Amino acid sequence: MSNFALLFCFAFSTLSSSCTVLKKRNDKPIIGVLAQEVDSPQPQKASYIAASYVKFLESAGARVVPVMINQTLEEYKTLFNSINGILYPGGDASIVSSGYANTARIFYKLAIEANSRGDYFPVWGTCLGFEELTYLTSGKQLLFDTNTSGVALPLVFTNGSRESKLFKGFPAEVLDALASEPITENSHELSLTLESYNSNADLRKFYNVLTTNSDGITEFVSTMEAYGFPIYGTQWHPEKNAFEWTRPYIPHSPSAVKTTFFMADFMVNEARKNFHKFEDEEVEKRALIYNYNPAYTGNKSAFEQIYYF
Repeated sequence: MSNFALLFCFAFSTLSSSCTVLKKRNDKPIIGVLAQEVDSPQPQKASYIAASYVKFLESAGARVVPVMINQTLEEYKTLFNSINGILYPGGDASIVSSGYANTARIFYKLAIEANSRGDYFPVWGTCLGFEELTYLTSGKQLLFDTNTSGVALPLVFTNGSRESKLFKGFPAEVLDALASEPITENSHELSLTLESYNSNADLRKFYNVLTTNSDGITEFVSTMEAYGFPIYGTQWHPEKNAFEWTRPYIPHSPSAVKTTFFMADFMVNEARKNFHKFEDEEVEKRALIYNYNPAYTGNKSAFEQIYYF
């Protein structure tokens, strides 16, 4: 489209197909980040979100709303129709029976229903969130023990995965670094083994395996995306490279930090395709995570900062 045509579209807001492309993007995306219960709840500290997930999304131009656990179905439906995507973060909650798991199940179901009727709504799972997605899709606990707690690894790309939805927009230098340098941080004791994936028809039908890794004995799935839905999962932590400093095995090289950015940029751009919005600006403002202050926890936790609720 020429510069003149662009100006014409902006000036006259025509409904012609040549201008439609200018309107099909949400440049104020708001993404929900799912909270999870703390091990020893206290007043005002019953659930939490690690601040690195918030920074991860904000770094690519999104705002964040905390998705609280143990709310009503109607409250979740209202929130779903107000936000433009959701991220299931890492942690140690049960993927079967917890406030985290129950809320993830509700939003997963709503996302499947919405996407099936043409309402584009992305879902992202990191580490525990990745594991939760495997359970929600298969209805089974298919994870097995691996020696993958506190290790950075290069990715093993599957055939054609560099042209996947997730990776096709990455610069070649970042993809090459991901394949050759240990810049994906793993903090999980359980994994979806490649054998488990291959033996489950529901997972094979729903997810395309983009990368794998191994702990030296067991090969496991490390990155996946759904075939027919904007649903993505990484067993590794893209947010830690730029925003967590408490552990020596977290990579902070230029390539590692670029990886954080391009992963965040992808998810936020997926959320830009959704046009849900809050009923009014005041409701939106009350929902944003700006209403909460993160606590510094880097001296006693794997997270530099945590939002408590």
